[in-house]
Amino acid sequence: MIIKQEHLIESIHSALQYISYYHSPDFINAMVSAYERETNQSAKNAIEQILINSKMCALGKRPICQDTGIVNIFLEVGMSVQWESELSLEDMINEGVRRAYNEPDNRLRASIVDDPLFSRKNTQDNSPAVIHTKIVKGDILDITVAAKGGGSENKSKFTVLNPDDSLTDWVLKTIPTMGAGWCPPGMIGIGAGGTAEKAMLMAKASLMEPIDINSIKTKANPSDIEKLRIDLFDKINGLGIGAQGLGGLTTVLDVKINDYPTHAASLPVAMIPNCASTRHVHFSLDGTGVAELPEVDLSLYPDLEMDVSKYTKVDLNSLTQSQMNEWNIGDTLLLTGTIITGRDAAHKRLKTMIENGEGLPKGVNFDNKFIYYVGPVDAVGDEVIGPAGPTTATRMDKFTDLMLENTKILGMIGKAERGDETVASIKKHKASYLIAVGGAAYLISKSIKKAKVVAFEEMGMEAIYEMEVKDMPVTVAVDTDGENIHKAQYSIPVSFKS
Repeated sequence: MIIKQEHLIESIHSALQYISYYHSPDFINAMVSAYERETNQSAKNAIEQILINSKMCALGKRPICQDTGIVNIFLEVGMSVQWESELSLEDMINEGVRRAYNEPDNRLRASIVDDPLFSRKNTQDNSPAVIHTKIVKGDILDITVAAKGGGSENKSKFTVLNPDDSLTDWVLKTIPTMGAGWCPPGMIGIGAGGTAEKAMLMAKASLMEPIDINSIKTKANPSDIEKLRIDLFDKINGLGIGAQGLGGLTTVLDVKINDYPTHAASLPVAMIPNCASTRHVHFSLDGTGVAELPEVDLSLYPDLEMDVSKYTKVDLNSLTQSQMNEWNIGDTLLLTGTIITGRDAAHKRLKTMIENGEGLPKGVNFDNKFIYYVGPVDAVGDEVIGPAGPTTATRMDKFTDLMLENTKILGMIGKAERGDETVASIKKHKASYLIAVGGAAYLISKSIKKAKVVAFEEMGMEAIYEMEVKDMPVTVAVDTDGENIHKAQYSIPVSFKS
């Protein structure tokens, strides 16, 4: 079989576009089941938004999440495969990545930075991919394409246990330290054995497998690994972290475990989560043309609409301190008015300007406004903005007190928990922290009616925007008294670090 250069490039291109807006059927079914059995209303609202967003993306062919991920490619190359190509295998894949992320009809966010230790300059096309290659028997090129968001990737964990240590104990101790920044509900992938790098690779590869925990539970004679999967699945869900860390019954949709022989003196264990924007697809090339990707059955989705009667409408442009003082954790709000955005790089530059006495950039006014932690996808067509879901707020903890002291912001909007010192600062300044649902980026973008860059335009998705929103759905996570919904739902260890 001869694999042609253009067939591989175009297959990578189309696969990355496909997974940007289609969830796999196993994920949709698992989320529908989680929604139907959920009893915690905040968590149920979050799952509902994720499912609504997923269907909107499938219909509109726009990204499920604004973080369109770092590309992971798993290759199995048949030993008899022949090539008709002027490019190397790696170069062909990266050309497919460039085409996919710069597709005019569905432009994806470029998130990859080169020179990671110093300049961290954006590559502008999301290349290069992270590629793992195996050489196997046969004449087929077998490919799994995935896009892994930073929020979940940042929560990856590794340890080397003693041979007689309990893997279960380590997992149950470690999961709460991951907080909610990985956007549960999702999957947990575990690699056990081999060496450090082998364990990490097995954990990542396991996340490419289908969600099948319920069928495993019905097996008459499950293997030891399958029994361990079931036990961990039940115990992790029993921790009460739940969707977006809001509590409830479902933190994980499945637990995967891959193992490999290891040294008698050690037990390497890696654990990597996959978020509610799980994105991967598998296909093969046999020399006959471009890959054919699975058809999507939209009938899998339930007929859901947000029940706005459960939300309190808030006019941000006239919001007073006394009104904000009435909010309690778990309250669901629909925000209308002006918000200002800012992520890591913007906060770093603002900090330098404030500390140098320069003040804020011209055109940036935070007075009595909320700052939204977001790096949106570029708009296409007649869109005001592309998918614009929240980024992990914990990364901004080190800037929060400075911002509250110097900018007169009322509060912040992001995802996941805040650290104890940040919660104390929020309480001190009588501010609030609101969470939007990670995994509902396209849904949220529809509430943004105007958007313009007001500072740091050269930083791309890290620029500061001023946005006009109408009925943007959020939940109160930290109120003006310092009550914290994530602490209320599950225990974050004191040693937790962002």
